[in-house]
Amino acid sequence: MRQRLKKTLPRLLLLFTVSGCSQLRTIFTAVRPVERLVPQVISVRPHDPSAFTEGLIYEGGKLYESTGRNGQSTLREVDPESGAVLRNTDLSPDVFGEGLAMVGDDLIQLTWKSGVGYRYSLDTFEQISTFPYEAEGWGICYDGSHLYTSDGSPFITQRDTETLTAIQQIEVIYNDQPIPQINELECVGDSIYANVWHTDFILRIDKASGRVTAIINASGLITPEQRASMEGEAVLNGIAYVPESDSFLVTGKLWSWMFEVKFV
Repeated sequence: MRQRLKKTLPRLLLLFTVSGCSQLRTIFTAVRPVERLVPQVISVRPHDPSAFTEGLIYEGGKLYESTGRNGQSTLREVDPESGAVLRNTDLSPDVFGEGLAMVGDDLIQLTWKSGVGYRYSLDTFEQISTFPYEAEGWGICYDGSHLYTSDGSPFITQRDTETLTAIQQIEVIYNDQPIPQINELECVGDSIYANVWHTDFILRIDKASGRVTAIINASGLITPEQRASMEGEAVLNGIAYVPESDSFLVTGKLWSWMFEVKFV
């Protein structure tokens, strides 16, 4: 999810490499009884290539983004068409910004290892409060009732919207195997869409059971030449649902492009 040391992972990940995750790719590309989807590109839009994207939200025609890296972490409002940054709040240089969710008129931003999260006014971008956060912050989304967070493990945690107290953990399972490296999240109906860190795959997950219901192979979004020109951490990350068109905005860390897509 970021420039970080390897974590202690379940046995499934012990043979994976940070650069390739080749075993994950083998698992996801094998023939399994789940839906196989790819992004059908509707439009290609500019994206700030300096943005280390950690969270992405589309709401009411506006796009909000959380970016990471110490000394570069921000909360920003972005024009969804031009990619221009309309509003920006810098985080403290010692804080690594992470996932982003919207609850009512508030924006909630996680941090990676600082043990704290931030709540902002959507209207003013002013920080309303902070809250303690005991886990590593990765992804977060809101389904209208609860928040759901990831921490790089195979577990998604359902949380209270006010206190972020953990309510229950949901293990992400595919082919009877737990899938780690669950990253950026987007809640849509009964499903959670999740990036899998350092892969080109997005998972659609049943939020009640944790079962993977679809695997989306997004490797075709950028060309081999574009991929070769980017640094190793410039990986797929960022999913925002656009209800007006039943489509998604998808981008990556340090990508120059954001894609409006439908999963077909």
